Amino acid sequence: MKKHVIEAPVLENVPISGSSDGIYRMVLHAQLLAIEAQPGQFVMVMKPNDQATFLRRPFGIADADPAAGTITIIYRLVGRGTRAFTKMKQGELLSVEGPIGHGFTLREGRQLLVGGGLGIAPLIFLAKSLPEKPLFLIGGRNEKEIFWKDLLAPLAEKIYVTTDDGSFGTKGFTTTLLPDVLKKEQPAGVVTCGPTIMMKGIAEIVKASGLPCEVSLEKRMACGIGVCLGCTFETTAGTRKKVCVDGPVFPAEEVFA
Repeated sequence: MKKHVIEAPVLENVPISGSSDGIYRMVLHAQLLAIEAQPGQFVMVMKPNDQATFLRRPFGIADADPAAGTITIIYRLVGRGTRAFTKMKQGELLSVEGPIGHGFTLREGRQLLVGGGLGIAPLIFLAKSLPEKPLFLIGGRNEKEIFWKDLLAPLAEKIYVTTDDGSFGTKGFTTTLLPDVLKKEQPAGVVTCGPTIMMKGIAEIVKASGLPCEVSLEKRMACGIGVCLGCTFETTAGTRKKVCVDGPVFPAEEVFA
């Protein structure tokens, strides 16, 4: 799929209600990207003529609306670059390259989507695109990190929640609850996106069940086109792949033994 580099005007850039960690939703008018984007792909963005964002930052596409010509990214304030993004006003331009990478497989049958942290964001676009409403299993440190449930509610058949401290849902991690969810719901497949340690645990449990499982990797990268080699990793077969051009979505068995 051809990538585009466009200057996209900001339509909305606001903190997400209920989030306690400086998480923002930015909606951009980017007609070509909205038409061509697939769930699981990402964009590389930078604020033109701003030293704080000299290198593009990768962000998963949280939503794409071809009719409105918009794409949505969800990001956390973590440093100079994202701080510059938080200050962007309606009508300002953001340089956007994309859509980049290979996305999720849109499988038939009810899917279980497992996410943690900002890894939940790309699952929003996936849930909207699947032929059947999915199940969700999401985790966070505490109730304040589970604001995602309100964003997911219209897209999900059912949402299971875990928190590390037990302040909401089941106490523990997503891996704590996953075996029971698999047994009770018997999904046709599993997709997971979030911290690597979480995805590894999910993949191990799903492998034992015999279900297909896909993981979406997050790696630091400078180019998004496979040149900088900053996002390479060694697969379980011993070959090296690049998250930007070969992924970011991979079969779990290629990533975790």
